[in-house]
Amino acid sequence: MSNAISIRPATPEDISQIRQFILELAIYEKAEHEVEADEEALLKTLFGEGATAHCVMCESDDAPIGFAVYFFNYSTWQGRNGLYLEDLYVSPKSRGLGAGKALLQHLAKTAVENDCGRFEWSVLDWNKPAIDFYESLGAKPKSEWLGYRMDGQTLIDFAKQGE
Repeated sequence: MSNAISIRPATPEDISQIRQFILELAIYEKAEHEVEADEEALLKTLFGEGATAHCVMCESDDAPIGFAVYFFNYSTWQGRNGLYLEDLYVSPKSRGLGAGKALLQHLAKTAVENDCGRFEWSVLDWNKPAIDFYESLGAKPKSEWLGYRMDGQTLIDFAKQGE
């Protein structure tokens, strides 16, 4: 086995593997119970009409070993799009082959080709291997900014206020 790494756009035929990678990532992040997406939802949001998220598959010798999901956001200060990496995952048995770096480089090239002003992602504060890896590539943690989220019933209730 040569361990040749390749990256290609995901297709609807990859949906079962994508969901499996999502579950593996959630288990690693101790959040398996939070995964709601089934294959139908993933097909709609990654490949359906008007889909705004994109997925790439990482393979070694034509076998899937990882994936990345990303979307374009916007910076009013830069007046340019940015690329936001939602998820990146490489199977544990395939780590150390350069797949993570290849995925990040592929997305960096995608950002540059699309005139993006930045390439961003989040990492759990306890995930030291990932933090060390990202910093070894030159990425820097954001300071001053805190992420906020509204979801579930809180989101629904807030949206209905004032109706």
